[in-house]
Amino acid sequence: MESVLRNTRVTLEMIKWEHSIFALPFALTATVLAADGWPSLRVLLLIVWCMVMARSAAMGFNRWADAELDAENPRTKIRAIPAGQLSKSFVLAFTIVAAALFVLGAALLNHLTLLLSPVALLVVLAYSYMKRITRWSHVVLGLALGIAPAAAWIAVRGSLDPRIILLTAIVLLWVGGFDVLYACQDFEHDRGAGLNSIPAAFGLEGAFWIARVMHLGMAALLFVMWHAFALGPIALAGDVAVILLLAYEHSIISPRDLRRMNAAFFTLNGVISMVFFVAVAVDVFVRRLHR
Repeated sequence: MESVLRNTRVTLEMIKWEHSIFALPFALTATVLAADGWPSLRVLLLIVWCMVMARSAAMGFNRWADAELDAENPRTKIRAIPAGQLSKSFVLAFTIVAAALFVLGAALLNHLTLLLSPVALLVVLAYSYMKRITRWSHVVLGLALGIAPAAAWIAVRGSLDPRIILLTAIVLLWVGGFDVLYACQDFEHDRGAGLNSIPAAFGLEGAFWIARVMHLGMAALLFVMWHAFALGPIALAGDVAVILLLAYEHSIISPRDLRRMNAAFFTLNGVISMVFFVAVAVDVFVRRLHR
């Protein structure tokens, strides 16, 4: 029993389940927009279930695929597999189970979510090998999280509205930008190990500029989406708050000072996603009250 509890604790730490707050609020935003409020409790719980399972599978697969690379990196050698806390076979089995539970959840939603579930899994699992292939792996990570809103919309409606692709693009640029910044911590290691990343390819200064351009693109798309969905002043205030938080995120780190990277990456990005979701959700519900 003690070993089961230990493995559970280590597994939850390995997949960083608390970081589901990055993508989940954007999926819930799409859910509220698609349903013009809340969908049925069954659909809502299945969307959350699929989000958690897909992310768990992606994180487990990433740790399995990168075990040897993590062991060589001073920042990541304390992770569960290289530290000897979990075996590769255990992590692979966990990944397979999480992926199967994701497909089961998709099957319980509707026919289209079931048909597209292998595509979603391919995207979220493929990211783990992107640093071996392309410097633009950060964009693939952005896409892996960015498909969550589109998937949530399909879960509610059973079809796809082109407008929700705007939210996918917003998440792609947001995640891609902050992953570029986060990868600056491994700048020297990636170059030495022959791994691809934007910081390794363009240096720290170049990486920061690329992240800024990505986040400026996100900021522009926030207003395009606000207009496309005919949202109101509360959602607009949320967009402005998100942009201010992004600006603050960029102000507390620089190519010469990465000491506050964890605060920028974990704390601020969690706040950004929640602020955006709450603003849009409140806007939708207030508009419903005034019809």
